[in-house]
Parts: sequence; structure tokens; C-alpha cells
Amino acid sequence: MRILIAEDEVTIARALKVMLEKNKYTVDLVHNGLDALDYLQAVSYDALVLDIMMPGKDGITVLREARAAGITTPALFLTAKAEVADRVAGLDAGADDYLPKPFAASEFLARVRALTRRSGAYAPSTLCRGNVTLDCNQYLLKTPTDQVRLNNKEYQLLELFLRHPRQVFSSEHLMEKVWGLDSEAEMDVVWTYIGFLRRKLKQIGGSVEIRTIRGAGYALEEMSC
Repeated sequence: MRILIAEDEVTIARALKVMLEKNKYTVDLVHNGLDALDYLQAVSYDALVLDIMMPGKDGITVLREARAAGITTPALFLTAKAEVADRVAGLDAGADDYLPKPFAASEFLARVRALTRRSGAYAPSTLCRGNVTLDCNQYLLKTPTDQVRLNNKEYQLLELFLRHPRQVFSSEHLMEKVWGLDSEAEMDVVWTYIGFLRRKLKQIGGSVEIRTIRGAGYALEEMSC
């Protein structure tokens, strides 16, 4: 699942990014309202976390313009402005929730989980295809006879494939969804991680494989008998 954070306080923004990434989210980070609106128009997100007071455009203006453009991404305002009038203004602009600073990390994560459920992006604790099961809590890839642990990027890639079996993903799309728009990684990192996953699926005797679709990208399919 992919989340956009728009927060002009760099220290807070980076802390939120680390927190979410440790909980298996892919995160894009911007520090002003103009960039926030550009990212929302360019990418489909599962949730949006934004501050009200930002340079360029304030959060309420960003959300109003996003909603006017037909962008329905569930949104959480995260801000020091805690007066009732401010909360009402944020909710009237199209926000789904409002969390004043300071806040507990556990409550923030719970509210993000609630947002992603509203977006229809709620992920079960296990994903299955063929004889393969992915334990989303422990990053474990299992078959009835073996198991192997995945690192964070391997997990995010395989989760995407398992949630959309047989769908073809281009390298560019995988790069955007897993590494993010602001990543400095080269495109060949996608090929490298596809190779890692193929070896691990083979290692545990998985009955699914990531196939190369010539000229199009990659898809997860069950192996022929």
C-alpha cells in the first residue's frame, strides 16, 4: 500500500516515513502544498497524510483542489491546529480524519490502517496463490514443505503480485509502486529484485512464478504441470 505524506517539518516528516515503512507501507514524501497536489495528480495513493500549514498551498486548499479534480484518496489531517473551527474546515474540505499534534505513534498507525480500509486497500494477514502463502506480518514466504524470509522490498514486490495475480506490471510501474517517485535507485534494481524472488520461489518449491511478458513487463502465474 502506498501513502503520500505532505508535511513541511522535515524531522517529523522523516520520522513518519520511517514509521510507515517499518509497517510495510511504501511512502512518498513532500514538504509543500504545490508538490503534494502534483503527486496526487500523478499517482494513485491508498491514503494521504497532510499538514494544514504548508508553504506554496496550505493543506485545506490542496485537499479541496484534489477533491474538485475527482481524487478520492482517503485523507488524514495531521496538524498543530486543534481548534474546533480548524477541524471543521479540514473535514469540510474533504478530509476523512483529523489528528492533532502531538500524537502517539500507535494512534497514528491505527488511523492510517482505518484510512486504507476505507480506500478498499485493506490487506489480509496472509496472501495465497497455488501452494504459496505470504505471511504479511512476518515477511515469511511459505509452501507446505519449506519457508524463507523476505526483505522489505522483496515483500512489497511479491505482495503486489499476489494481490493482482496474472496482471502484467511494467518495470516503470513496479519502480513507482515499490521504490517511489523520489527514489534515486536505477531501473535495474527492479530486475535484480525480480531475480531474488524467482530464486526464493524456486528454493521453497513454489508452484507460482514471475514470468517475463515480452515488451510489457512481469506477471505472477501458476506453473504448468
